[in-house]
Amino acid sequence: MTAFADLHHRDVPLVLPTAWDHASAAALAARGFEAIGTTSLGVAAAAGLPDGAAATRDATLALALTLGNGSFLLSVDVEGGFSDDPDEVAEVARELAAVGAVGINLEDGLGSASRHAAKIVAVKAAVPGLFVNARTDTYWLGDGDERETSRRLDAYQQAGADGVFVPGLTDENRIAALVKGLGVPLNILYSPAGPTVTRLGDLGVRRVSLGSLLYRRALGAALETAADIRAGRTPRGATPAYEEVQALSPSLPT
Repeated sequence: MTAFADLHHRDVPLVLPTAWDHASAAALAARGFEAIGTTSLGVAAAAGLPDGAAATRDATLALALTLGNGSFLLSVDVEGGFSDDPDEVAEVARELAAVGAVGINLEDGLGSASRHAAKIVAVKAAVPGLFVNARTDTYWLGDGDERETSRRLDAYQQAGADGVFVPGLTDENRIAALVKGLGVPLNILYSPAGPTVTRLGDLGVRRVSLGSLLYRRALGAALETAADIRAGRTPRGATPAYEEVQALSPSLPT
């Protein structure tokens, strides 16, 4: 079992914050987060591209190249793999592993479950040690049908997924029921209106992702700060010093 997989088998859930650039990842690592993911929305928005439209393959690979040699374990959100062809998705996985990524998040977008399973098979055949977190969007994009969710998760487990992800699910009874039927760790997307991390751990959840929350909060803080200054108010909230942000970037060779 890899070090990243080990983090999914502890008594407390792995809280996986998500970065969208080098500074956000380095700052999170400096706060003691040993594993960091990427947010597809943050990567897409920063590049002026749509999220979930297979438009950010190059931007995602470029970010992974920047982050892959960091002091933390890196898991990369690859949307649906940027292709419907399992072999092409496997090639993306190879490229990510080559630059230091230890895991990927692969979403089905409520498309064909059998095609998604084929992508998982292809990735695990190409890079056996890469942690594949297989996401189903039955709650995120669909109506949260429990049978369909279980059917898809079972297919993804059988295909070799190392973990499964059900964003949008916050009901405690449904979470607990899913955990009982799984043979791999369950990942839940944190919601401020949903269960706490501690409660999710009590329910059997072993990974709690923050998704695009940090990116959206950062953008919200920037807008509030600009509005406060324009209105003559003193900005609130934490503000890292210039020197602190500068220190997040590696020194240039002399």
